[in-house]
Amino acid sequence: MRRRAVGTVHRRILTTAVLCAAGLLLAGCTAAGQAGGESGPGGDGTVKVGLVYSRTGLLAAYGKQYRDGFMAGLDHATKGTGEAGGHRIEVTEQDDAGDPGKAVAAAKNLIGKGYKVLAGTTDSGVALQMAPLAAQNKVLYVDGPAATDAVTGVNTYTFRSGRQSYQDILTAGTMLGDPKGRKVTVLAQDSTFGQANVAAVKAVLEAEGAAVDSVLAPPSATDLTPFARQVEAGGPDLVFVAWAGATAPALWTALDQQGVLSAGKVVTGLAGTASYPVFGAAGAKVSFLAHYFPGAGGGNAVEKAMIAGVEKEGGTPDLFSTDGFTAAQMIVRAVEEGGATDTAAMVKALEGWSFDGVKGRQQIRAEDHALLQPMFTARLKGVGASAVPELVSTQPMDAVAPPAKPAAG
Repeated sequence: MRRRAVGTVHRRILTTAVLCAAGLLLAGCTAAGQAGGESGPGGDGTVKVGLVYSRTGLLAAYGKQYRDGFMAGLDHATKGTGEAGGHRIEVTEQDDAGDPGKAVAAAKNLIGKGYKVLAGTTDSGVALQMAPLAAQNKVLYVDGPAATDAVTGVNTYTFRSGRQSYQDILTAGTMLGDPKGRKVTVLAQDSTFGQANVAAVKAVLEAEGAAVDSVLAPPSATDLTPFARQVEAGGPDLVFVAWAGATAPALWTALDQQGVLSAGKVVTGLAGTASYPVFGAAGAKVSFLAHYFPGAGGGNAVEKAMIAGVEKEGGTPDLFSTDGFTAAQMIVRAVEEGGATDTAAMVKALEGWSFDGVKGRQQIRAEDHALLQPMFTARLKGVGASAVPELVSTQPMDAVAPPAKPAAG
């Protein structure tokens, strides 16, 4: 467990944190400070925030991006003071390694110590376990990169700081032309994230006349050629690829070797910078929807602050840096407007809030806590290590807003 106050302590402990994350392998790595002590806001006005995310595991690289963005966001949103509404914010980091059981155990431990605010969650399966826990214990929970649509509207106490699958699909839809009568195949991992993408593609494109099927691979699969062959054999007009984690290079190699990238239009989400070289020459054959990449926000003031903040501490701005930064903005807003202990007031402070984010203007929809935000389309220029994304279009937040659904309570 890591526990520390934002502000001057930030820089001392971050050195240790970076060493812990450098190999993304050290599950037991801890920074200075011990867990325990005061519960919830102490006599000194401290607000304790539990950051539960994938520091290790399959999605550790995404977890690091989120964590780096979160710390930069806290520094920015508190104007370097580490305080919100007169309350000092102290962050305790917990590694869930992408395991829902570990995440729930960590969250219960923090809640038992009086924590009123939880954030993080890189994995969609984890988010679906954390959200009900937040409602049961009446704590504010801000989901991170986990994109499953099921988190939106799941309960009153759950929010999200990233995009959701439906926003991805709506963005992809802007690149597909008229889907009527066309065959669409979703290639994904058989996981919560993958299944959510299949459901979203069906909801969006079947309603417009497309025939949608899916090819799902076990998340543990390393030989992906059979799945690429299955896609090719189906002869789809459009292939939507929803993939996360370390097996992405093997996937794109298999798709290219099996001729899938040349047979029809292939659309996928633009992942982190480490993935750009993976496509090689095949990158020119793929159309990308983009949640975020550095520069996508047009160099607005908040984006500049995030990039500078992450780089100042030795990090690299990337795909999910914005999710962490936005989570910090939301938590600071909740404490400033709602106080340190009243989670109902925190919820009220966030509902309907519009703010300038890394990606541009964003809004938390009051009725279901969806985070309305711009989305982007892009192409890759260059090959290998020189590959960089180029912005093709920006889709306004209203154009890619998921359907509203009332929060469950």
